[in-house]
Amino acid sequence: MASAVAPFADHFSAVAADYAGARPEYPDALFAWIASAAPATALAWEAGCGSGQATRGLARQFARVHATDPSAAQVAQARGPANVAFLVEPGERCSLPDASADAVCVAQALHWFDLPAFFGECARVLKPGGVLVAWGYQDIEVPAALAAVNDTLQAAIRPCWPAQRTLVDQAYAGFDWPFPAIRAPGFELRAQWTLPRLLGYFSSYSATQRYRDVRGGEDPVAALAPAFADAWGDPGTLRDVRWPMFVHARRKPA
Repeated sequence: MASAVAPFADHFSAVAADYAGARPEYPDALFAWIASAAPATALAWEAGCGSGQATRGLARQFARVHATDPSAAQVAQARGPANVAFLVEPGERCSLPDASADAVCVAQALHWFDLPAFFGECARVLKPGGVLVAWGYQDIEVPAALAAVNDTLQAAIRPCWPAQRTLVDQAYAGFDWPFPAIRAPGFELRAQWTLPRLLGYFSSYSATQRYRDVRGGEDPVAALAPAFADAWGDPGTLRDVRWPMFVHARRKPA
């Protein structure tokens, strides 16, 4: 694949606050594995960091994390410990020096990048032996009692997804990856959420924002909230949700 996208198209600034509060957290085992695969744990670059969902996990494993996103609104929502530097930078142009990073990581964002330009930056920024790890997750899987109303919501907003969404559905199949592949273990992305947390997650979709824009403010999540509530029961009850997760890992030759 020559290129995933044209220069930065901002699909998330308008829902930055929702995104920061509603996205799932990645499993600790993923970050421990990235650290074990990297040649050292001095510095990780996270490109497309959004509001920091993956950044905090990387910060527990690496001495420093250089976390970048082209959206100033997303970075304004970002939170992380003292060893994280959040910067407004595109993935295609990083301010790190040559051969400085032990790992480059991208969480649920690679489909927005200009791939040849980003992969060129990875080749420049990574140390010899450094690793590039990109991962993502596909449509949420909800308890059986919620399946029908969830299907209704997903069908309503499906035409509003940007075209790049299909790359996630395909688990980044066919990308022209740099560097030799390394085998990553399987990881599970699961959570126990209340109903308000689930509805907040749906509201954080870029497709939900686009639906509101084209329908004059009509909110598909609010419209279906009573049906979700009927299927859920007590909104404070925790219920299991999960997402199919995929991981691609590559190592820069030493």
